[in-house]
Amino acid sequence: MPLGIAGVAALALTGCVGDAPADPSAAPGGSEAPAAAGCEAYADYGTFDGEEVDLYGTILDVEADRLNESWAEFEDCTGIDVVYEGSGEFEAQINVRVQGGNPPDLAIFPQPGLLASVAGTGAILPAPESVAANAQEFWSEDWQNYGTVDGEFLAAPLMASIKGYVWYSPSVWEENGWEVPTTLDELDELTATIAGSDTMMPWCVGFGSGEATGWPGTDWVEDYVLRTAGPEVYDQWISNEIPFDDPAIVDAMNRVGDLIKNPDYVNGGFGDVSTIATQDFGEAGWPVTEGECAMHHQASFYEGLFPEGTTVAEDGDVWAFILPGTEAGAPAVTGGGEFVGAFSDDEAVVAVQTFLSSAEWANSRVALGGVLSANNGLDPANASSPLLVSAAETLQDPNTTFRFDGSDLMPGAVGAGTFWTAMVDWISGADTETVLSEVESSWP
Repeated sequence: MPLGIAGVAALALTGCVGDAPADPSAAPGGSEAPAAAGCEAYADYGTFDGEEVDLYGTILDVEADRLNESWAEFEDCTGIDVVYEGSGEFEAQINVRVQGGNPPDLAIFPQPGLLASVAGTGAILPAPESVAANAQEFWSEDWQNYGTVDGEFLAAPLMASIKGYVWYSPSVWEENGWEVPTTLDELDELTATIAGSDTMMPWCVGFGSGEATGWPGTDWVEDYVLRTAGPEVYDQWISNEIPFDDPAIVDAMNRVGDLIKNPDYVNGGFGDVSTIATQDFGEAGWPVTEGECAMHHQASFYEGLFPEGTTVAEDGDVWAFILPGTEAGAPAVTGGGEFVGAFSDDEAVVAVQTFLSSAEWANSRVALGGVLSANNGLDPANASSPLLVSAAETLQDPNTTFRFDGSDLMPGAVGAGTFWTAMVDWISGADTETVLSEVESSWP
């Protein structure tokens, strides 16, 4: 069960949640340290008499409620009122607010590419010393680099997710004698076996997501590029150092097509291949729980999208394994995350920014449920489900090869534009070389 604020407070008092700023001497000032019982963990942040810090981001609804809960004790102990505003129009409005001279104090950027774009205006301030110290202590070099623009560290990471999970029903697999594959070749063989068993379709897939339709398809391609071509080619591809239609990318995408463009393999519970383009991604994996398909490819967050009452566990209604690579061994995974950038260097703002970059905050938020963090100070046991515990351990494993979601790192016109539409065209019948060539020609 997720820990409430009382549980988080108890952990803080025993030192299990995390420490105060990594470098107390570099932490923000304020007035005297708080004396209230239970506030010892926040002493180095200082106290501020009712000061407000505005925080703007994309996080909405129940996740926004959990954000507010995650810093409630910090507010009580420091006197800072963290005023969070979530918006579904963040990507556009953050630019409007910056250009209008009315930026928030802090912003949670959902993609490094957007962070870099806004940083190009010169409005985002370099990370203060206390934030940089936390980032160096608690985050890997790769994660620090995602918050670095033109060699300057601007934004510490916040939360994280792992993509490329394959969801399945443990009881159905046990009944049929199917075993979790350890390589992509084994996955291909398993897919063919399931198709030949006449029990169900191997895969159920959905690319539908309103105006963002197509993005689930980009996740498939990114996962396969990382696994079949390797991290160096992946990095070259997302930065356009090699063309979008490089042979290595064509090969990876064709391998995806061998699975999800094969009429014998999809689309369990929904119809033929043509249904993938419009099937809503949020419900695309439900046939796994209904015995209509054996596998569904989606991120760690998908555990929260199954129908109410679905048990996610190794012996539950659904479970998941990470899409394997060409060889068995340490995983290579794609994922996402957020980054906190500042438009103000007021002491209260620095205090909040420092807290959000700490292991203390990571444990507080993860314990409330539904999310992960790649913060190395996170205790995986605080994760709210067995799957998220496993995912947290994967993120912390030094042998894991992690790469940020490629489309989030590409220019917006490509990563959130032509790449999405190309996937819809491709799954609707267009050939691989044609759609990749069209995306290449759209690169700014």
